[in-house]
Amino acid sequence: MEEIEAKFLDINPEEIEAKLKEIGAEKKGEYFYKRRIFDYPDLRLHKDAAWLRLRDEGDKITLTYKKRLGFSYDPKINDEGMQEIEMIVEDFHKTGIILEAIGLTEKFYQENKRIRYVKDGVEFDLDFWPQIPPYLEIETDSWEKVDEAAKLLGLDPNSKKICSTTQVYQLYGIEDIEYQRMTFKGFVKKVHPHLLEKDGGK
Repeated sequence: MEEIEAKFLDINPEEIEAKLKEIGAEKKGEYFYKRRIFDYPDLRLHKDAAWLRLRDEGDKITLTYKKRLGFSYDPKINDEGMQEIEMIVEDFHKTGIILEAIGLTEKFYQENKRIRYVKDGVEFDLDFWPQIPPYLEIETDSWEKVDEAAKLLGLDPNSKKICSTTQVYQLYGIEDIEYQRMTFKGFVKKVHPHLLEKDGGK
């Protein structure tokens, strides 16, 4: 299944929230996400621009396979899209144990905060990540609807980024794969010997 989602960088969260309320979007909640990214020890998923994400979203826990489509090594160039296969799991800790028991390893751990609004089947997520400016994600069922939603907020559809958060970090000079933990309290650096190629994602 293809994920139809675009990012708009360097937004003013207060202004975007005000516009979302103005157009009648409904606030669904504020969330604190914890995620563990898994791969094989030889990082074969990373080399194929793919990853396995275990995420605690507060109200549910998801296990997701993601793969960048038509990706470029240049973070300034948009991908063609994203393949996503997701399921709900019961236990964040035990699922991690199962993944490690079958031979996967944790690539890194990350946290972020999110404020979600919804209008007419379109999800608007204000995302806050450690050490980079906040950005807006718009997700719906077609690229045309993404552009229409952006225009409702006064954003230029041509400025959208079709990319992973890894690419967003790269735009700010941060390689997330060089860190073991990325939290609002700080980063813990750990360079894996296989992480020499600037590909893959989050």
